[in-house]
Amino acid sequence: MSVPGRSSEQRLGALAQANEVRRGRAQLKRDLASGAVTLVEVLSDPPVCARTAKLRVLLLACPKVGPAKAERVLSRCRIGPAKTIAGLSERQRAELFDLLRPPP
Repeated sequence: MSVPGRSSEQRLGALAQANEVRRGRAQLKRDLASGAVTLVEVLSDPPVCARTAKLRVLLLACPKVGPAKAERVLSRCRIGPAKTIAGLSERQRAELFDLLRPPP
């Protein structure tokens, strides 16, 4: 049994959608790096482009977060390195909020 092929219109549409997601993620990472947006804000209301992004990649885009700190955050919240934003459980999301929110 073979999978039906896609028409060239379908392939072009999928390619355009994938490119839009890539552009959105690149802009989101620039915004995180510059401090224009915080990871807590992204986690509380993730844009479409961030829903399938890996949490580790977005952590690394934040200022003062390198590979070691990103691994500590993920480990402390019991989150795997391949977990996406949309795949976070409520417990994981709550632990991240508590850990990443700045003190009052």
